[in-house]
Amino acid sequence: MSKLGRYALIASLAILLAGCTIREQPAPVDTVNPQQPQQPQQPTEPQQPVPTVPTVPTVPSQPGPIEHGGEAPAQPTPRVRHYDWNGAAQPLVGKMLQAAGVNAGSILLVDSVNNRTNGSLNAGEATTALHNALSGNAKFTLVSPQQLAVAKQQLGLSPQDSLGTRSKAMGIARNVGAQYVLYSNATGNVNSPTLQMQLMMVQTGEIVWSGKGAVAQQ
Repeated sequence: MSKLGRYALIASLAILLAGCTIREQPAPVDTVNPQQPQQPQQPTEPQQPVPTVPTVPTVPSQPGPIEHGGEAPAQPTPRVRHYDWNGAAQPLVGKMLQAAGVNAGSILLVDSVNNRTNGSLNAGEATTALHNALSGNAKFTLVSPQQLAVAKQQLGLSPQDSLGTRSKAMGIARNVGAQYVLYSNATGNVNSPTLQMQLMMVQTGEIVWSGKGAVAQQ
C-alpha cells in the first residue's frame, strides 16, 4: 500500500473513533451538595419552681417590768446583837478566884467561849471579856495568845481553831504546861444567853469550880 493510502486509512480511523467518543460521553449530571444532617433538638429541661419562704409572724414585744418609780427599797440589814459580856464575866471571875483548892501562881489556859445557843452571836467578844476580867489577877498566870497559837500548830490545829471540846482543851493545856483550864459556853436563847464557866485541873480532869450568869443585850 502506498504512503498516501496509509494516511487516508489512518485519518478515516481517527474520524471514526472521534465520532464514537462523542456519542459515548454521558450526559452532564448536576452535582447536588449533600445537606448536613440536622442535629437532634435537645429536650428543654423543665423550669424548677422558685421556692417561697414562708413569712415568719412578728412576735409581739413583751412588756417590761412594772416600775413603781423611785429607787428600789433597800434590803433590811441583818440585826447584829451586842451583849454585855464584861458585865457577866466580871462577877463570875471574881467568884472563881476565891475558890478553895486553887494554888496561887498556877498557869491557866482560858479556852475560847463556845456558842451553844439557838442562834448566832460573836463568841470572840465573850472570850475577850474573860481575858480582861482575869488580867492583873494575883492567882493565875495566863497562857499568852502566842503560846496558844504555837501549841495549836503543834497539834495540827489552825490558830483560829476553837478548841470546842474539853478533850482538845486538856490536850492544849498539857502541851503548854498549864495546871488549870477555864472551859466556857454561851447557852440558852440567843436573845438572853447564859455564860457557863468551869475551872478544871489538867492533871485529873476534876472540875474544881463552876458558875453561870445571865448575859444582857446592850
